[in-house]
Amino acid sequence: MANVILQHKIKKISFLFFFMIGIQCANAQYLKGLTQVRDTSFATASAFKKTLKYHPNTTMVPEMNFENIKQKNNVVYCSYGKRKMKLDVFVDKNIKKKQTAIIIIHGGGWRSGSREQHHPMAQKLASLGYVCFTPEYRLSTEALFPAAIYDVKAAIRWVRKNANQYNVDPNQIVALGFSAGGEMAAFMGTTGNMPLFEGVVTNSNSQSQVNAVVDIDGTLSFVHSEGGEGDDSKNISAATYWFGYSKKDNPKLWEAASPLSYVSASTPPTLFINSSVARMHAGRDDYRKVLDKNGIYSEVHEFENSPHSFCLFNPWFEPTIQYIDSFLTKVFKK
Repeated sequence: MANVILQHKIKKISFLFFFMIGIQCANAQYLKGLTQVRDTSFATASAFKKTLKYHPNTTMVPEMNFENIKQKNNVVYCSYGKRKMKLDVFVDKNIKKKQTAIIIIHGGGWRSGSREQHHPMAQKLASLGYVCFTPEYRLSTEALFPAAIYDVKAAIRWVRKNANQYNVDPNQIVALGFSAGGEMAAFMGTTGNMPLFEGVVTNSNSQSQVNAVVDIDGTLSFVHSEGGEGDDSKNISAATYWFGYSKKDNPKLWEAASPLSYVSASTPPTLFINSSVARMHAGRDDYRKVLDKNGIYSEVHEFENSPHSFCLFNPWFEPTIQYIDSFLTKVFKK
């Protein structure tokens, strides 16, 4: 009974929190980014072209096809009316025991990118004995924050609900993300089962907490002094598009959307894999201080002289995979 009362209070506080933010900034909301037209500006091919200018030895990761890996595309994990949210599944069909699940969240500034960009990573990790899921989520051209958060949490609940079908250990679910996806992966780790960010719970018997986080060059805070998000002087920033408010107009919302605001004793073990672009991991060190204080294991691996999109290309792809596998083996004592 006490838990029910507590949950009710949290839901009430959560509603009032968002209601007050909305009232405070109703006249400043920026909605021009809701074009309902997919933004394709961030893609692997275009990122590769840009990367070559400064890193001429970069190569594309070749397509991977492992005989034992079964790939199932366009699986619906939740729906909003006629809008069906889909993910792709990668699983070793020869392994029958329960495996660690990795939910891979793509980047693209919460506005662009696609889940297909991480198919090579999902294939490779599946070949190492993981079950991988690459979900889509609503980008800022379609819906504002926290819609994408609701989507990824729905994907986590769906994976946990369908754990038996895909030979997943429901106590070994990992949120892994790159760039914007890295920020969301950390957000999953710090806000598991928090009513404020659950959205419409369609898999009510499942929960959204994750058991480990892999943050690949995703910011930990939108308001940290080390960060670079929020400069709208020349162009509207990615975060302004996602929140519908500039940092100046609604700093509290920007803070509320930051994983650093929620890191606690309940946060799971976390791996940070970073480029040499410092602003892409703003707040990481402060985040780790909280983890250390609470005896929660974490690692940091930073590639010297590397671009932000390093995990998509060689020579960084294979070491990234190795860091992930080593970390998860250690955390789950595989």
